[in-house]
Amino acid sequence: MDGSKDYFEFIKRSLKFIERSLKFIEQLHGILQRKASLMVQDTFDHKLAQECARAFSVSTGLGCTVSDTAGHIFYEHGKGCGSCTLCEAAGLPHENCIRAHNYGMTEAERFGGKYIYFCPLGLTCFVSPIIGEVKSTAKITVGPFMMVDFQDFIDCELTDNLPLTQEARTELIRLLKEVPQMPPTKVQELSVLLFMAVGFMNNVSAENRLLEAERSDLLQGQISAYISGLKNQDAPPRYPFEKERALLLSISHGDRESSRKQLKELLAALLASGGGRLDWMKSRASELIVMISRTAAENGADEEETMLFNHICQKTIPSLGSFSALSNWLYHTVDRFMDSIQSYPDAKHANIIHKCIQHIGTNYAEHLTLEDTARAVSLSPDYLSRIFKEETGTTFNRYLNNVRITKAKELIRRGEYRLTDISQMVGYDDQSYFTKVFRRITGLSPGEYGKKTRRIQAPEKA
Repeated sequence: MDGSKDYFEFIKRSLKFIERSLKFIEQLHGILQRKASLMVQDTFDHKLAQECARAFSVSTGLGCTVSDTAGHIFYEHGKGCGSCTLCEAAGLPHENCIRAHNYGMTEAERFGGKYIYFCPLGLTCFVSPIIGEVKSTAKITVGPFMMVDFQDFIDCELTDNLPLTQEARTELIRLLKEVPQMPPTKVQELSVLLFMAVGFMNNVSAENRLLEAERSDLLQGQISAYISGLKNQDAPPRYPFEKERALLLSISHGDRESSRKQLKELLAALLASGGGRLDWMKSRASELIVMISRTAAENGADEEETMLFNHICQKTIPSLGSFSALSNWLYHTVDRFMDSIQSYPDAKHANIIHKCIQHIGTNYAEHLTLEDTARAVSLSPDYLSRIFKEETGTTFNRYLNNVRITKAKELIRRGEYRLTDISQMVGYDDQSYFTKVFRRITGLSPGEYGKKTRRIQAPEKA
């Protein structure tokens, strides 16, 4: 009787736990929805901005800097404002530089997206703002560079405008010799070119923000559906291992759409089973990234790049401040891993198959298996089996048997070994199986093949 009472008490406590968990998840869901509708995303695509700045710098030979509206530098290529030591050598305060660049940014916004201006030392810069969701959030600055003849700059700017000691003047002239020069006729055109490049980047970023909003809406729908399903369950939610396995399987098959679908379901299940605890969800995300990186490496991704990206991911996860940020980041990360698997597949596959063929040619006499060869080329057996068939038109085992039988035919024609020895020499422990495979491939048994070759060779010896 006491046992029944304890059992019913346990059931009551479990039901109360489920009820409290569901209420908490519903409240959290509402908070996420309100936050998504109210929060302004004043961020920009750092990677895209860096690519834009680097391309512009490489193409023009001018320094390019990506910085926020307050002047904090994120990235620089070439000799830009971040690595410039001219003002320091001239004894000018750093605040003067910040004010000059902020002024350029303000004027660029006022005059439609581009502006040419001068730094405190009289060198030329131009700038275009990077637009966030509602306002400028960063900028790409080109310069400093000279727009006049070197000697004219020395005679005018240094002599007339700056009171310098002889030592400071000498050092400044040395540094100025490294500053690129650009004729005035080109500067206006280059500023237009930067404006167009940043404008294209802004359009791409705006489109990406729309896609992110769509993804967020889809995710909220998945969460709602999952919560509704929980209301009909009699037990507390558990970690969705089956959804995790389904995601890894989709990634291993290179199925991007299925991977996105599985990730959405996994994220919704994570939120529910974790009770809204962000640290717990981050821990699960960290484990998931490790498994995804291994899956990517086993299925064709470059191992070193994958390990490096995994390291970067592990450093990024702790900085994510909300479930929304975590889920969006995971979407991008899974896509990045999918890209690493699918990048240049033909070239990668050709190299892998070449290594496989070399491995088979070297080890055909051993007890060689698909699993052994997959380990030799750092892939999963399933993935190697699939791409081997795609690239060669035959299965791994059929190719291995063809190699072995070809070697066996050579040994039989030489007439120096017994068939039992030849069977062992080409990797078959069972002679009857060797005979079976030999007949299937050549249409003759090893003995019949030996007699046939001896009849053909006999006249030649005569």
